[in-house]
Amino acid sequence: MKDRYGSDVLSSDPHRTGSYAHRPTVRDEPAELGLVVEDVETGWVGAVTAVEKSGGMHVVVLEDRAGRTRTFPLGSGFWVDGKPVHLVPPARRAAPRGPVTAGGRRLTASGSIAVDTSRARVARASRIWVEGRHDAELVERVWGDDLRVEGVVVQLLEGVDNLAEVLADFAPGPTRRAGVLVDHLVAGSKETRLVQEALGTLGRSARHVKVLGHPYVDVWQAVRPERVGIEAWPDVPRGTDIKVGTLAALGWPHADQADVARGWKRILGTVRSYRDLSPALLGRMEELIDFVTEVPEQG
Repeated sequence: MKDRYGSDVLSSDPHRTGSYAHRPTVRDEPAELGLVVEDVETGWVGAVTAVEKSGGMHVVVLEDRAGRTRTFPLGSGFWVDGKPVHLVPPARRAAPRGPVTAGGRRLTASGSIAVDTSRARVARASRIWVEGRHDAELVERVWGDDLRVEGVVVQLLEGVDNLAEVLADFAPGPTRRAGVLVDHLVAGSKETRLVQEALGTLGRSARHVKVLGHPYVDVWQAVRPERVGIEAWPDVPRGTDIKVGTLAALGWPHADQADVARGWKRILGTVRSYRDLSPALLGRMEELIDFVTEVPEQG
């Protein structure tokens, strides 16, 4: 018979460690993107898609296999691989210095001269919306420094279907402009129809809104394909989820939402600056930033 207490009863607590433990020690687990986590209280299982600060505390966003998201406070009450963990923020990685001008001045990822200031800029009344979290992360990667300097907040639209409602709530005006970046904004697409319908409900206020888009079904394809080692992004058949189909064609894991999160993290990690993006996205994003920053700020 196996001795659950071992030969030295003082060496460890059998209730906290070992195969017989019924109150196992909880380890710290960094909430890295793609980590699959279960919230014990609700039973919600999802992949980590973001760790943010909200109301003075850190929260984690978990996305389930159906693409639904829920937000939970970091800390105890989670399981990973069937074991209790204490979720903690992931370690911050030192930011690379990045490109510089011939005179040694630092450039942002968008190619602009970096403005070094310790003072936070008050957010403008104008806003930019993007369709989803991956769009927002890509915008942050390339234009984040510029947007902070200009005081422009980027918000999630969570799908172009919500555009009319979002614009109605925002109530655009002369000093309160709305810029919107939409996926697959091409002639005859569902997205184009929804944009036209949404703008049609605004009347004269529509002149304070600019909706631009790129031709790609998903923002993943705005990353230059050579950055992930391919000549062109795969042509995913209609009816197949674009992200799952892309990962399958690349030969990357694609069984669940955690694989999708890890796949995007891998793609995003190849983006170092604006040079790694398609001009079809670059031009549209620059135009939106100009549109929302060229009007006077409310005093």
